[in-house]
Amino acid sequence: MDLSLSGRIALITGASSGFGAHFARLFVREGARVVIGARRVDRIAALAEELGDTALAVAMDVTDEASIIAAYDAAEERFGVVDTVVANAGVSADGRSTDVTAADLNGLVATNFTGVYLTAREGAKRMIAAGFKDGERGRIVLIGSITAELTAQGDAAYAASKVGVAHLGRQFAREWVRQGVNVNTIQPGYIQTEIAGDWFQTEGGQRQIANFHRRRMCPIEALDAPLVFLCSDAARHVTGAVLTVDDGQVL
Repeated sequence: MDLSLSGRIALITGASSGFGAHFARLFVREGARVVIGARRVDRIAALAEELGDTALAVAMDVTDEASIIAAYDAAEERFGVVDTVVANAGVSADGRSTDVTAADLNGLVATNFTGVYLTAREGAKRMIAAGFKDGERGRIVLIGSITAELTAQGDAAYAASKVGVAHLGRQFAREWVRQGVNVNTIQPGYIQTEIAGDWFQTEGGQRQIANFHRRRMCPIEALDAPLVFLCSDAARHVTGAVLTVDDGQVL
């Protein structure tokens, strides 16, 4: 099996921290050229400098279609047509559902669902136009969450948006199944990233970890092998999958 990402051109959203920054470093190590997009331009500029000539930082707001199109245009000008997309950008709106404001809810949906939709769609449009149907090279991975499989207090909107992402991945996979574009979703477990804040250092967070079956956090590196596989040539026959990677937290 060819699990190499050598020669691939990948666009990763939400790359200023957490999963996105980790994925960018991973992809470069695996031989890909990466376009790293985020709103916090100073952070992605520093990351691109760290990664060298194989990385391009682009200002990207996934709630703005024009910004997404401009990012893909910049990618094509520098590297060529993007053949691998990781739609990772996401935000949270913590709090009981009776307390979350309409503005926060709208912002969450705009980023977590609409932003994923627009990012994946723009990538697929370009892959299809470039003739990916013959080589079946197109890869799109949506980053969901195991909260889509759970009920809890304080993250109803976030969890519901991730349910939408998982189903969106299957819908896209069905729509583009004959166009050479594979679409899959990874649902990570609870991993310490910026979006989690300091919750897992609090007493309540420590209790939550103690209730996980393996009584530990899932390391971010647990996502590496599944993501590389889904973006590689070896995943030619994998599309429409929803893969949970959570160290058994949701069992």
